[in-house]
Amino acid sequence: MSDLGNFKSGVKVMQYAVRGPLFIRAMEIQAELKQGVKKPFKEVLRANVGDAQAMGQKPITFIRQVLAAVALPHLLDDPKFPDDVKVRARDILASCPGGTMGSYTDIPGIEVIRKHVADYIHRRDGAPADWQNIILTSGASTGIDAMLKLLNARIDDKAPGVMIPTPQYPLYTSTIGEFSMIPINYYLHEEQNWSLDIQELERAITEARKYCYPRAIVVINPGNPTGQVLRRRNIEDIIKFAYKEKLFIFADEVYQQNIYGDGDEFHSVKKVITEMGEPFSQMEVASFMSTSKGYMGECGARGAYMEIINFDPEVKAMLLKSISHMHQPSFGQVAIDCVVNPPRETELSYELFMKETRGVINSLKERAKLVADAFNRMEGMSCQPVQGAMYAFPKMELPPKAIEKATYLGLCPSEFYAFQLLENTGICVIPGAGFGQKPGTYHIRTTILPQTDKLKNMLNKFEEFHRNFLAEYK
Repeated sequence: MSDLGNFKSGVKVMQYAVRGPLFIRAMEIQAELKQGVKKPFKEVLRANVGDAQAMGQKPITFIRQVLAAVALPHLLDDPKFPDDVKVRARDILASCPGGTMGSYTDIPGIEVIRKHVADYIHRRDGAPADWQNIILTSGASTGIDAMLKLLNARIDDKAPGVMIPTPQYPLYTSTIGEFSMIPINYYLHEEQNWSLDIQELERAITEARKYCYPRAIVVINPGNPTGQVLRRRNIEDIIKFAYKEKLFIFADEVYQQNIYGDGDEFHSVKKVITEMGEPFSQMEVASFMSTSKGYMGECGARGAYMEIINFDPEVKAMLLKSISHMHQPSFGQVAIDCVVNPPRETELSYELFMKETRGVINSLKERAKLVADAFNRMEGMSCQPVQGAMYAFPKMELPPKAIEKATYLGLCPSEFYAFQLLENTGICVIPGAGFGQKPGTYHIRTTILPQTDKLKNMLNKFEEFHRNFLAEYK
């Protein structure tokens, strides 16, 4: 272990920009502030990661009550807890070995929760879902990891390739790199609100075939880091392309409840392939949903599900075998149950639940517009509308002298800008280089998650810094 040369090459090349060098420096600065080191700011604002509750979002009462009740069953006798909370807690505990959340669960997850997930998908899409094709995972990343492992085999003496939308969520390049697979970047069309151009897919796969064997395509909808919501026609085009090229589809849909744009609507890949009919309805897909995003913001719960669609029984058995050593946390499974089995209109928790969830989504919608408008006011900045998810990905026109300085320091200009922003304001964002960007373009990704007053203050500080940065390097 003492020699880095003994490490697997995939581990050495993997990178995860969201918690990369900039985040590490932000944590150092936070420690310096605690030690009394003088800075031109009083706190580090972590706008680098989609962690809603860390940024001040309040937990949803219903979710926390169900979690509390399954953790401490004597609360089931407490009159302060609504009956619908108690019903859910009892049903879940009855499905656990020994009637306790402290026991191991089945490898694919607690049966009653998997059935509730299937019911949720049926309500959402109007198409039936088989609960036995639902796998509960420790965050969506665990399911994505398991599926990539399943596809990690050389074919025709070529490494497997995975098509990923670019800009993309660094989890994919990180995990693909760890497995020594090949990322195939297909660029989204920024000027058309990060939409997809089929000609770009054709270009990307044609180039990739020279050095790898394309096996899968990733669809992130709503988009991270780009904040777009894909139109149904775009999804149909992707499905037709994947069918033609015999590609497995990763449907990353963890932001499906984060929709802000007027007239925008979430369409799941499962629903679209079903409605397209044969032969598309027989395509292999894995879709992913999480408790970390949406109105929930329960990142620490690590609750998620994966639905596997049209899998050969032998392949499904291989997948289950490959995750058999992974015991998923029971409390994360309870959290996802609260999302897919929320209070009904006739139940006691419904009114408060709707008030809290609508409040979160409406506030996020307001902040999405606030952020995009602010960047579009800044000289040399442009930002597409934030239609969904939790992020903005504005483009920057940087002065030549700033680009020269970044090159001299061995940094991408977007990294140089982000480090300067952090050191001068305490605002931690992620440079576009960490997500992939068209050559010659520079971006940063910021969350829209700071609460409104703090967000307005952040944007004011950002605008002042940007003005000074341009003045210095012009």
